[in-house]
Amino acid sequence: MTLKLSYPATAEDYRARARARLPRFLFDYLDGGATDEQTLRANETEWDGIKLRQRVLIDVDQVDTTSTLAGETCDMPVVLAPLGLAGMMARRGEVQAARSAEAAGIPFTLSTVGICPVEEVQTSVSRAAWFQLYMIRDRARIEALLDKAWAAGCRTLVFTVDLPQPGMRHRDFRNGLSSSGARAKALKAVQLLSRPGWLWDVAVRGGPLNFGNLSDVVPNAGDLDAFKSWIDAQFDPTVTWADIEWLRRHWKGTLLLKGILDGEDARQAVSVGADGIIVSNHGGRQLDGVASGASKLPEIVAAVGSETELLVDGGIRSGVDIFRALALGARGVMIGRPWAWALAGGGEAGLNNLLASLQQELRLAMTLTGVTRIADIGTDQLDRNSNPEPGKLGEQQ
Repeated sequence: MTLKLSYPATAEDYRARARARLPRFLFDYLDGGATDEQTLRANETEWDGIKLRQRVLIDVDQVDTTSTLAGETCDMPVVLAPLGLAGMMARRGEVQAARSAEAAGIPFTLSTVGICPVEEVQTSVSRAAWFQLYMIRDRARIEALLDKAWAAGCRTLVFTVDLPQPGMRHRDFRNGLSSSGARAKALKAVQLLSRPGWLWDVAVRGGPLNFGNLSDVVPNAGDLDAFKSWIDAQFDPTVTWADIEWLRRHWKGTLLLKGILDGEDARQAVSVGADGIIVSNHGGRQLDGVASGASKLPEIVAAVGSETELLVDGGIRSGVDIFRALALGARGVMIGRPWAWALAGGGEAGLNNLLASLQQELRLAMTLTGVTRIADIGTDQLDRNSNPEPGKLGEQQ
């Protein structure tokens, strides 16, 4: 009853609404992480440990949240992260998210394994989407996807480097999403029937529910089991830095590498020609037990922060978290689950509201720490007496 009578105000509020509206296997696919989900939890809690330095009696009448990310002017330093199956969280979900991002003045990133093809997304907005890519064994398919994204107008490529094989996600196994056979199909069917609203709005009115960017090469692209078999066979554990050099030669636009979590890897990314790095552990969905983005960001800033553009993702849930990331040295952040929760729980209007709330929270954090421009946010806005030394955030108790 409380859910129906209250206004959602935070990412957590929209998470509760998404849980109530999505079939269980879809909600857990979105919400879950690898194995015991230790890294998933650390991604959120370790931002909480970073304390800000409040300042007073400073003229903060004109606070400006605009910034530049990958050469684009943004109304705030936030990017909607790539998210597989996003078109199943709401009707033609990637299209709705792209429209919302454009209204908020920020970039949207389309996943290779999204539901809506890049052409459909791009024709729905005037702002060029970013395109996310995995390295798969079929290099001809990679080149075709690059050409497809470029022809649609994409000029920023987000290449995910931390997925040589999919992580162990126990929630997906329990719910039948990563399982095959009659029992798994029956389990998913029961979960689908428990959400008739989703069935009508998304499955019936929002079809076709296939992997739009790959529908011409994946047998039965609308069948999750068939797609999983194909993609599992296509993930390439032999990829090395030489393949990134190959990619750099084939992509004429901006190239960002997503999934860097080590200073040595960050230096290598710069040396092979990446234009930027996204500090990320894949939302805690790959290797459980690795450090959070918050704890690794200072190390990577120290290694390459003066040489390249850094973004960070993982566990960012508020405008204050965005401010924390900027204070640690990031140029901007990516958010994933929060935008999908908002879309699933409140549609395009819900996502519009969440993004407006994040911007207002960021503006208020700037106001109360005494800065009026994004470029002025740095370590001076951190409480030196409460925070660990840079590079030691992961050691907090």
